[in-house]
Formats: sequence, structure tokens, C-alpha cells
Amino acid sequence: MTPLVLTGAGVSIEDVAAAAREGCKIEVTATVIEKLGQARKVLDDAAAAGQQIYGLNTGLGANLGTAVAGDAAAFQRQLLEGRSAAVGEALPVQMVRAAMFARLAMLSAGGSGLSPRVFIALVEALNAGVHPVMPSLGSIGAGDLVLMTAIARMLIGEGEAEYQGRRMPSAKALMMARLVPVSLAPKDGLSLINASAVSTGAGALALTDALSALDQQQQAGALTMEGIGANRTILDPRLHLARPAACQQLAARALRDLLARDEAPPPTTLQDPLSIRCMPSIHGALIQAIDHARLAVEIELNAAADNPLVLADDALVLSTGNFHTASLSLAFETLGLAIAQAAAACAARFIQLTGSGRNGLPKYLSPIGGASAGFVPLQKTVTAILAGIRHKANPVMLDFLPVSEGVEDHAAQTPLTVAKCADMVALWRRLIAFELMAAAQAADLREGPTLAPATGVIHAAVRTHVATLKEDRPLGTDAEALHAALANGAWQA
Repeated sequence: MTPLVLTGAGVSIEDVAAAAREGCKIEVTATVIEKLGQARKVLDDAAAAGQQIYGLNTGLGANLGTAVAGDAAAFQRQLLEGRSAAVGEALPVQMVRAAMFARLAMLSAGGSGLSPRVFIALVEALNAGVHPVMPSLGSIGAGDLVLMTAIARMLIGEGEAEYQGRRMPSAKALMMARLVPVSLAPKDGLSLINASAVSTGAGALALTDALSALDQQQQAGALTMEGIGANRTILDPRLHLARPAACQQLAARALRDLLARDEAPPPTTLQDPLSIRCMPSIHGALIQAIDHARLAVEIELNAAADNPLVLADDALVLSTGNFHTASLSLAFETLGLAIAQAAAACAARFIQLTGSGRNGLPKYLSPIGGASAGFVPLQKTVTAILAGIRHKANPVMLDFLPVSEGVEDHAAQTPLTVAKCADMVALWRRLIAFELMAAAQAADLREGPTLAPATGVIHAAVRTHVATLKEDRPLGTDAEALHAALANGAWQA
């Protein structure tokens, strides 16, 4: 696997996924190390000249006015120990790796003043697979420092780490990986933790999942159009040129490509229900929301988000609010609403397919009729899942209290907005599995034209995991199998 090379710019959400999920190795250019060294010198010179520098020779938060003197390394250790306040279930290893890589990307942009040797130690730990045990609760989105202390403490040999699938003291994990704990120079501890790397890394992973679910949703929607005999004139490019809103032209084009064939079948209706007829508008809005969230995440990945910030070219050290992620949180709140809208339409199409019969389809998609339940019991499950999505779509970014004696009186709740968005993607993918099952059954029951080449492949992929329903059986088990394929990369369509 080709290594990821940090240059100080150009890091993408796909890079985060490669580092977090595929174990891709990290390399760093000499220019980045040189830039870190320059910033470190500016920081040290400013401190030697007597400048007050937050977190270097002052306390943090409400202790801003408290001067710090004496053993700088001891203060950095005290800083980390005093802010190790996170609790709750440990984050999965892939999310910890995403946070470690995100922080490295941000640090590569310059401006932290972090000692180059500490930066290299973080690269080596990630490459060696030494991951701190990071509790999940404690950040309110004004920087993830309470969570990030786990990374910094691991580098100095404190706390616990995961290595080769085992949980152990960090010092032991470093020793087994043939690494040694680092000592921290002034501000090194704060430089490691005072950024939103957990939120940013998790956001990148959520977006990669949303992109794959979007592709699967387009496939399910196209197969539904085949199964229900939908009127395909809704995909005419001239209609979407007349109202070029929110990427709906892209969504319509993707559906047209999936349904393309030499001769399209005649429509069975003049107009279909809105969940079918308005798919390009609904999916287009989702594409736009994903694009906006990608921009927000990739700005964070490639930006200097430190406080204070070292401006090496100007030989200045200035306080900032760059750690604050209001725009990132808002992007994921918006994305959550867009996902909820697409999921609601997906559920509505399932109800249309599995109801009393539409466009010549048998009641409940049952081939035997009579007292057969067919697909209709799954309507309850679909409704329950959609309720879970709607619940998570409620905004949380305004839910904060002033803390630290009122000094920190605003927050964006970014970790929570990202986490609930990721949960919504997972639930939405379950609805996609239901729609694919129902659409494939409808295609099997419909008499008339064969499927288009692309929708034929989608249908075959469904049938790889779920057989045609011929008599009542536990469809929940089938839905679990298809969902697993969609979620774990086994889906081939």
C-alpha cells in the first residue's frame, strides 16, 4: 500500500479513512519538519523575551492570569493530568487512529510550535499501531482537548494503550513496539491536545460512509423505479436544467445511467408518488450537504487550529479561537437533516412497494396472496428505524453551558453532531437494505420488459444475499444479511 505523505496541505477525507481503517503508513516531508522547527524557535524566542504565552508560561482557562515558572516539563505533565477528565466507553480503534492522523495533518500545516521530535513520536506511534485508550465523553466542541489528552499521555508513557489487539499500560505498549516515551518541552502538551482532531477524524469517517450509502441509495431507487414501473420522464435532463437546484442534475444523471437501455419501457402511470418522482431533488440536496461537510472537514484537516498560534514568517505568537468548530458542527447538523430526508423517502418507497398493490404488483409483494403477510410486517420495522433517524436529526449544537468560570461560554457540540450523523448513516443503510429487498421482489413479480443492464446487476447482487420470497419466512434475517453486505464492503453492484 502506498504511504500517505504529509506535506502540510491537500489531506482529504479519503486519506483519513486509509490511515484509520486500512492501516496505511504515514510519511512526512522534510519541509514539514523544517517548518515545525522554525515555529518552535519563534515560540522559544518569544518566551525568552518575556512574552505571556497561553499554556506555556500561563495557566489555562480561568487560570489564564496565573503565571507559570519553574520546570516546564513538569507543568506540561500537570496540564495533561489535570485535563484527563474524559469518561465513558472507549472509542473504537479506527476512530482513535482517525484522530491521531487528523492531528498530524493539522500539525503539518504549521503554527503549533510543537517540538519536531514530539511530532515524529506521534507519527511513529501511529505507524506502529500503538493507540491510546480514549474515553468517548468529555468534549463540547470548543476543541477536543479533554479527549485528546489520551494521545498526549500515551506518548509520555502514561495511561493505557491498545497494541496488537491487547489493552495494556502505555509504557508497555511503547516498549513492545520498540518506541520510547517522549519528554515535553514548553507548550508541547497543549499543542498535542488543543484542537478538534477527534471531531474532524470522526467526521471524515462518517462522510466516507455517507458517500457509499448514497451510491447504494441511488441503486435502490433505480431498482424501485424498475420494480414499480415508474415514469422515467422525471429524469429528463431538460427538466433539471429548468431548475438546477442543489445538485439534482447530478442525482438525475446517476439514476439515468443506472436505468439506461436501448429502449425504455412505456410508463405505467402519468405521475408517481413524490418519494419516487422527487428522487433527484431529494438526493441532490443530500449530495450538496455531503459536499459542504467535506469542505468543512478538509478545511480543518489542512488548517492550523492552535491557540496560541505561531506565525513563523512574522515571528509572532498570537492567541486565537481557531480551535472552535462552529462551521463543522453546523455542516453535520445540516447533513443529518439531508440524510433524514433521503431516509424518509426511502421508507416511503418501501411502503409504496409493499402496500395493497400499485401498478399491477400483488398485495404485500406476496406471490401466493390470501392470508400471506408477505413484506407488510417489515413496514413496522422500517417505521421504527425511521423514527430513530428522525430523533437523531434534532439539532444539539446549541446545547451548552458556560464553563471555566464563564471564560468558555460558547461551544458547538461538534463531537455529538458528528456522532449522531454517523449513527444516522448506519440506520439509513438499514432502510436501503429493505428497499433493495422489496424492489428486487417487485422486479421478480412484474411481467414485462427485462431490467436495464445496471439494474440487472443490482438485482443480481440482492439475490446473492436474499432469495426471492415464495412463501412467508423470517424476512428480518434476510434484511440483516443484506445490510451486513452493504455495510462491510461485500456489496458488489
